[in-house]
Amino acid sequence: MARINNVDVEKIRSFMEQVNADPSRARKTQVIEGEWGLRDGGPQFRSHVTFESGDATLETDNPTFMGGGGALPGPMHYCFYGLAACYTGVFAAAATELGVRLDSLTARVEADLNFAPVFGVSDEPIMEEVRVILNVVSSSGEAAVREAERLALERCPVVYTLRHQIRLVPSLHISAG
Repeated sequence: MARINNVDVEKIRSFMEQVNADPSRARKTQVIEGEWGLRDGGPQFRSHVTFESGDATLETDNPTFMGGGGALPGPMHYCFYGLAACYTGVFAAAATELGVRLDSLTARVEADLNFAPVFGVSDEPIMEEVRVILNVVSSSGEAAVREAERLALERCPVVYTLRHQIRLVPSLHISAG
């Protein structure tokens, strides 16, 4: 099984062939369920997630200025982690597809956040931009690396979500306590 840049080339090729034969195979549903913790000092939110090879528990605690204890990563940490991991992974896959050998690949995500709207103090944007910086070390040439960047920006699901308005469908179910 060929792995280049820590990307399983055969599995990607196989899936691409399946999708080419039947585009409906590309559709997947992602579900995250969790519970708000009501115990003082515990995580504020916990989610047990399952994935192909196992499961994990994710916990979050808001920063103290948001009423949390600041003892765990906050929701924005997970949000930015998801962007960094997704974009970097799509970049690595695109680089591999193009034959670009990576010696090193690191990512940094940053944004200036304005929490005033969260507290109803203003209607300014919470974020005006999100900056994603990839640091690539490769001897494959600048043109090939820039093409991998172009493909990653075009193909990354999280980048797509940031660049396009996605319909949010909220639902609230209330039960008597």
